[in-house]
Amino acid sequence: MAELRMCPHCRAFISRRDRVCPYCESEVGPTAAERSGLSSALGGRIPQARFTTTVLLVINFGLYLALTLTTIRAGNPDPFSIDGRTLFDFGAKYRDAIVFGQWWRLVTAGFLHGGLLHILMNSWVLFDLGAVVEQTYGAARLIVIYFMATVGGFFASTFWYRGLSVGASAGIFGLIGAMIALGVRCRSPLGVAIRSFYFRWAIYGLLLGLLPGLRVDNAAHLGGLFVGLGAGYMAGLPGQGDRLERFWRLAAAAAIVVTALCFAQMYMWLTRPGR
Repeated sequence: MAELRMCPHCRAFISRRDRVCPYCESEVGPTAAERSGLSSALGGRIPQARFTTTVLLVINFGLYLALTLTTIRAGNPDPFSIDGRTLFDFGAKYRDAIVFGQWWRLVTAGFLHGGLLHILMNSWVLFDLGAVVEQTYGAARLIVIYFMATVGGFFASTFWYRGLSVGASAGIFGLIGAMIALGVRCRSPLGVAIRSFYFRWAIYGLLLGLLPGLRVDNAAHLGGLFVGLGAGYMAGLPGQGDRLERFWRLAAAAAIVVTALCFAQMYMWLTRPGR
């Protein structure tokens, strides 16, 4: 069976080989993922993976390795559970620190994880969900949505949860919100199906955070979800004109630069004299 995609003009299902929609007779370009040769090359070797999603996973695992090595050096008897001091030094969200000016923690916290199970669960979801969002919205929109959801999620957490908080789940909930937004914008049976499917994802994720014994920051999840919903609704799909696509590429570049600056601040904090 031929792979299908959605016509950006009439929202009908068409073949990926179609360059003119047979329903509305509008010209249809390649998908965002198809336009990226590097993305497609890497994605073809890792099932369902795309380049940007894979980069996010590599960064997360690289930082988790650094956290684990630091925890072992600190004498923690359980290297698969990162201690609070190490998480704080590497940029975890902590209300008092953020209130007193360490705003960069709103970004760095989204790339840290508190244990092996934590990063494996988040990576599993991000591997599947990130590939879908990247293929649907394109790499630039994925980066902007993920960045905004991470900041928005931990900003919400700053007000409702005083303790340490880390994890990619704020950004992941933002991607879920973006897919719900796609279902809202698409006024068809397909849109209803997309909206219902990802709405259930969001509900299941939030209910999981209510289970006893789990330290889950649902404030960050809700913040990321609503920011992703708004960002996804405003973003629309690729193929809406060169000027708009240029805007999203610039916005993605700005998000990458800000993220790099936040990690530079984290490094300065981590290597501060007298630590």
